[in-house]
Amino acid sequence: MATIEHNGHSYDVDEDGFLTRGMDEWNQDWVEYVKNIEGIGDLTDEHMKVISTLQDYYKKNGIAPMVRILSKTTGFPLKRIYELFPSGPGKGACKMAGLPKPTGCV
Repeated sequence: MATIEHNGHSYDVDEDGFLTRGMDEWNQDWVEYVKNIEGIGDLTDEHMKVISTLQDYYKKNGIAPMVRILSKTTGFPLKRIYELFPSGPGKGACKMAGLPKPTGCV
C-alpha cells in the first residue's frame, strides 16, 4: 500500500492508485488530484453527475455499475462518458469517485 500526499491531505492507495478506504477517505481534494493525474481539464456538472451516480450506485449495491447502467442512469451516451473520463469509467471515473478498483466490465 502506498500513500499519496496532495494539498496537505494523505491518501492510502492500492497499487493502481485507488483509495484503499474508499469513500470514507474521499473528498473534493481527491477529485482535484485525480483530475490532474488523469489529464482532465475543468470539472463540469457532467463530471460530477457521473461521480455522484457511481457513488450512489455503489452505496446501494456494493459494486460499481456496468457501463450500460451508468450510461442509462446518467443519460449520457457511452461516447460522452469516455470524453469526460478519457481513461474510462472504470479507471478514471471510479477512481475519482473513491470507489474500489472495479473487477468487472465498468
